[in-house]
Amino acid sequence: MANETFEQIASVIKNRRSVNWSKMNGQIIPDEIVNQLLALGDWAPTHGRTEPWRFFVYGGSALKQFGKDHAELYWSHTDEDKRQQATYEKLLHNVDKASHLIIAVMKRGENVKIPQLEEVAAASAAVQNVLLGATALGISSFWSTGGMTHKHALKEYLKLGADDIVMGLVFLGYTDEPGKEGVRNTPLSEKIIWM
Repeated sequence: MANETFEQIASVIKNRRSVNWSKMNGQIIPDEIVNQLLALGDWAPTHGRTEPWRFFVYGGSALKQFGKDHAELYWSHTDEDKRQQATYEKLLHNVDKASHLIIAVMKRGENVKIPQLEEVAAASAAVQNVLLGATALGISSFWSTGGMTHKHALKEYLKLGADDIVMGLVFLGYTDEPGKEGVRNTPLSEKIIWM
């Protein structure tokens, strides 16, 4: 039984793939399923039980509004000589085919003894739990750090604190595209040092 469970978990991990938002088909995921995925995120490892992950969830009309807001944030917080209409349009429409968008955040706690790096790692593990749960349910996902993800304007938009970090935009949806083969560029043997 334990071996069977291991194989199931290993299969989900090995078959998780990013599916760009442009490859999603607009089919809607029920909110309760998205909530189940976020509940998996809530079981990430966390030093001192700080549980630093936070999720801003957009669906339906709120998702469309975020697309507009994201594009406007880009336009109003980018120097005029660096603005590109194509980038504006991309941010405006990258939500069109997704079912939901989750903005994952590391919410810095008050315990300064816990290094920020550990809080980032915990929030990242929470996102990975969501992605693996999505894969297990046949839901496509794309963890993006594009657009305004790492800009102060998005933190301000979300009313985050100075030490909080936006970990990325997680697009969820379905796709009609066939799954891709996984690739590792460096052999595992070159990444492991047995002592």
